[in-house]
Formats: sequence, structure tokens, C-alpha cells
Amino acid sequence: MTMSTVSSAHTVAPPGPVGVVAPVDSDPLVAARARFFAGSIGPGGYRSADVRASGRGELLQLLEAEYGPRPWSTVAGGDPVLDRNDAAVASLRRACRLAVPLSPEALLAHTRGGPRLEAVVAEMWPGAVQRHGREHAEALLRTLVTTDPDTAASAFLLNLAVAAGLCPLTAAEAAELAGSTKDRAARHAAWRYLYLLPDGPARLPDPSAAEDVYERLLIAPPAVPIGWDGSRPGKLVAQTMLLGRLDRPGEGLSGGLSVLLGGLGDRLAVTEGIAGVVTLVAAGHDDLERDPRMVRERGPGHWVLRIPVDAAGPPPPSGIHLHRPALTWWAARLLGSMTRPLDVLHVRYADDGSLAMAEAAARVGARLVFTAAPDPHRHLADRHAHRSPLDAEAAEELRHDVHRIFAADRLVDRADAVVAIPGQGGTQELVRHFPVLAGLNDGAGPSAIPEGIAPYRPAPDEDERRDALLSALFGGGHRPHSLDPADRGLPLLVSVGRLHPVKQQDLLVRAWLASGLYATTTLVLVGGGPPPGTAAENAMRARIRSLLLGCPRARSRFALLPALPNESVRRLQRALADPANGIRAWYVCPSAKEEFGIAVLEAMEAGLPAAGPRRGGVTHYLRDGVNGILLDTSSAAGLESGLRRMAALPERERERFARAGRGLVTTRYSIEAMANALARQYAAVSKADQP
Repeated sequence: MTMSTVSSAHTVAPPGPVGVVAPVDSDPLVAARARFFAGSIGPGGYRSADVRASGRGELLQLLEAEYGPRPWSTVAGGDPVLDRNDAAVASLRRACRLAVPLSPEALLAHTRGGPRLEAVVAEMWPGAVQRHGREHAEALLRTLVTTDPDTAASAFLLNLAVAAGLCPLTAAEAAELAGSTKDRAARHAAWRYLYLLPDGPARLPDPSAAEDVYERLLIAPPAVPIGWDGSRPGKLVAQTMLLGRLDRPGEGLSGGLSVLLGGLGDRLAVTEGIAGVVTLVAAGHDDLERDPRMVRERGPGHWVLRIPVDAAGPPPPSGIHLHRPALTWWAARLLGSMTRPLDVLHVRYADDGSLAMAEAAARVGARLVFTAAPDPHRHLADRHAHRSPLDAEAAEELRHDVHRIFAADRLVDRADAVVAIPGQGGTQELVRHFPVLAGLNDGAGPSAIPEGIAPYRPAPDEDERRDALLSALFGGGHRPHSLDPADRGLPLLVSVGRLHPVKQQDLLVRAWLASGLYATTTLVLVGGGPPPGTAAENAMRARIRSLLLGCPRARSRFALLPALPNESVRRLQRALADPANGIRAWYVCPSAKEEFGIAVLEAMEAGLPAAGPRRGGVTHYLRDGVNGILLDTSSAAGLESGLRRMAALPERERERFARAGRGLVTTRYSIEAMANALARQYAAVSKADQP
């Protein structure tokens, strides 16, 4: 394996020699990580004496606990220290990054510390078993499982047994535990454990005893009927899409990534060097009841494989840790049952779901590729700087962000290759947040794989379909999903995306109202699933309704369309951009940040001038005043200023931005170029260990 193409294998580089001083950074998270990985964690450093009255103070305490010299921090002035659970989590994460050889006993002292503590114990457990021996670990697990009446702890311990292939219980004992417990997680853990034992599957109950479709599948897992005909040589590749639904972008958690992976999988499957593509998606109870198929062929050589989850639908980011052991087990079992081995698995999100997929890749012998992104690292300190220290929800969000940073480090550590989303400064921002990546490619950092969009394919009756979309859009201002036909001549602002706080559709409506543009323009939002919808969708709709409540004129010039299929979104964008329809439209992305912004690229490719956020990856291709406008989306006032600027531009400038944007996207951001680059990366990582 060469550092020019892949990451260091399965051990994060330890801190360098003491005395090597890392550059000081104004971002306390960046400074903490730079000093830690440079081996210069002396007293003082990124710590601050004034941490008493802000959210950043709590962040600094967490950083000192995880990256600093002491187990946990104390604060001048009598402020409370972090609690012991925070301290334990931080200490274990630090030990994990430094590859400190903790014993199984030391790790299993933390079986009741919550999901973040369990996550780091799970990461360190295989190494502890390897160092101290399987027999010792099995005996310890057996003692704890058989003497501890806490079934939740038993579930965690059995999950550790499965992860390391240990057999602390007999099949009869595991079956008895499964049959006697009322704890669903413990029952499922015991059933998964039974598959380890030669006589274990015979101890599983009859599927008729299952409570629901998920338990029926767990008792009798199906094989994966993917028909490999061997006609295409090359690598078999899997990619993951566990948050949201692949085929319903704009609903719930499904957004640009579902559009990207759908088109990318289709293109990769016909790219030289790729034998086939499997896209892994999460399927909850409702999905499985509606459609029991585990696999379907989306296109030639591209299969969608559903990973069952014990929830109504795909789990939210804040809850995916609850499914990590099961996701690993399901993915390894289903991928392992295919008629040919998987070569490469590619993950793109820093969370417990991706860690589960990484472990599954190891179990089936596949190489792991991770797309690293500077999120949630970017602006984390600013986001949490001014919140109240008494805000429990914000405190939990902070800890969730810090946990995702640990997950990202573990994925970098586990990966056989790390690739980057390109940014305005190449990969410099990514390396700033991941110091261990600085040595890749002779110091240039990880390779940046250009993202792209699939070509738009017009329907045979394209003109009729475009006319129908516009007729529905201007069907009457008295309805919430359409505009008054009399307003068709006004400039139109359109934004597409899932209804979620990070997308900030409410901020866009607020700025549109405050700027007075409702008097001279119309505003169209596209996104959100059908009722009842998710909590985030319902909250966003409620905020928008509240904003519009006192302004009837604005209500008639505002439309909120439900999420549309991607081909319909792109058709609507083309209809709005077509000069023959006489609509002067802008595409506006009000998100707090976008990692890349597939929807923005699609709008530009359709011929709409675009305005997008200054924060994130949009700045890689959208140049302010050249092919669009960059917006300050950090506040309503900043967004309002940007909208005023857009409205004041003469028509010739709007048209110039549209031409320049479309030309850039069509020449540089194709899905074909992305697929070709990834195919080369997959071939390189597969050959890395060959002599």
C-alpha cells in the first residue's frame, strides 16, 4: 500500500515528536486537533481561562477532555466540570486514537454509559480481544452476561461477541435468553448471536412467532438474488445511502445525495473496469410491508439492496447509533450471500451507519473507500459559541457533532483509501480538519473526486409535460401549491430541497418578506413529503405559515410544492429557464451550508442563474459576479441583502450568469467524469496490497 493513493492502514498516525509546534489556529477545534496530531499538547495551548458563560466554554472543556493532557477539565471560577460520562467518553476516544492497549476488563467497565461510550468501546474491542486472547474475552463476556440481569447490557455484550466472533454462551443459553426477555434489542442480539454457532440457527423460533416483518426476516434472512452473468469484467462495488430513501429525493432525509448516488450507480455500472454496482439503502418496517423485495435492479448492472432496520423507516442521524450492530450484521450477511465477492465498499457520511458498513466490509473481505468532508468540523465552534449553557437540546447537538468527528477519524483510520469532495482551495480545508491526511499524495492531501450530475434525457412528449408543469404552477394563487396566473410575468425565485433546518427555507421566506420583494417577485419552494411528514418537515411548514400569516399579498405569490421526482424537478427548471415561456427566474439556495450542492448544479445546467451560500462546497464552482451570486446565509439580514442585490441586477446580467453557469456545468461536472475517476480509484485500492 502506498501513501500516494491510500490512507495509512487501520492505525491513525500517532502524535509526532514532542516539541514539534503545530500552527496556531483561531478555531479551537482545529487548534486542538492540530496540536494533538502534531504531538504538542502542552499546558495552555487551545485552552481558555474565560469559559464560564458561553456554549464555546463547554466546547473547550470537551476539547480539553478529548485532546488535552488531563482526563477531564476543571474551570477557573468554580464552574462545573464535565460529568463523568463525558470524561469517560473523551478518555476512551483519546486512547483509541493513540492505540493505547486497554484490556477487555477496562473496556467492559463501560457497559452502561450510553451510545457514545458504547461506540468507542466497540471500536476498541477487537484490538483488546486480539491482544488478550479469545478465551479470556469469552470467559469475561460469559461471566457478565450470566450474572447481570440487565438485558440492555446483555444486548451490548452479545453484540461485542458477534463483532469478534466469540461464543461465550451455548446455543441453548442464548435461545433461553431470547425467549425470556421482553427487551426487543436483547432478543434480536441473541438471535444474531445464534447464527455464530453450528447448532444455533436450529434454536431460532419459527417465523410465525415473529412480531412483525423485521423479526420474520431476522429469523429467516433471505439470500440476495443478484444475477451476475460474468459478462462484464472488473470490480464489484457497493455504495451506501442509509439516510433517507434513494428514490424519493426531497422527502424526509432524502436530498441531493440520493440523486447523486442514483445517477452515479447507473453510470458506474457501465464504466470500464466496473462489473456491477450495489447501492445499499435502509428499509424500515413500513417499507418492507409495502414491498418485501430485498433487491431490485435499477438499471443494467446497478442493483439496489435493502438493509432492514428495526424502525418505521430509515433512521434519523441522531438515532442511527441504535442500529449499528444490526446494520453491520445485515450488511455482512446479505453482501456475503451474493454469488460473487464484493471488491470495494464506498461510504460517504461520518456516522455510526458508515462505521457499521466499514465493519461489514471487513467481514466480507472488501476494501473500504471513504469520502471525507469538513463537516461537522467546519464552523462547529461558531455554531455552538453563543448558545445558553442551560440549553439541554443544544448540549446534546454539540456532543453529537463531536461524536461525528470521532466517527470520521475512525473511518479515515479504517479506510483503504480516502477521497475528498473538491473545495475552492482544493483539499486544503479538508487537511486543516484532518491533519492525518496531510501526508497523502506526497503532501498534497487526498485525491479530490469531482462530483457531477447525470445528463437530462427529455421525454418523447417533453413540450407537453413542461406546459403541464407550468400550468399547474400558475393554477391559482388561492392554493398553497400554486401561483396566480396574473403573476406569471413577475420575476420568480425557486428553491428545491428537503424541508430541514439546515436548508433554511424559513429564512428565505423571512428575507423575501423583509426585503419587500414579495411585492415584485414570486417565490416557489419544492420539497417535503406528503402528510403526515417528519417532525422537521412539519416544523418548517409551520414556521413558513406563521411568517406569511399577516401578509395576504405575499401568500398569493408564494407556493410550496411537495417533493417531485428528480426528472420532474429538472423538467420544471428547464421550463422556467426557457425564454419562450417569458419567465425571469432565479434559482436560490438558502442553506446554511452545502457540501457540494447537486441541486444548484442541476439548476445551473438547466439554464437558471443561481445564487448559493458562501459556506460549503458551492464556492468551488459558483463564482460571485461571474456565473452567479454568493449569499451570506448566516442570517436573515445577510440573505435579505443578497436578494436585494439579485433583484437590482439588469436582465442582461441575469442572462450572462445563466449562460456562464450552464457552460461550466456541462463541460466540467458530468457524472461520466466522476464515474471514470472513481473507477480508477477503485482499481488502485484493489491492487494496493498486490505484489
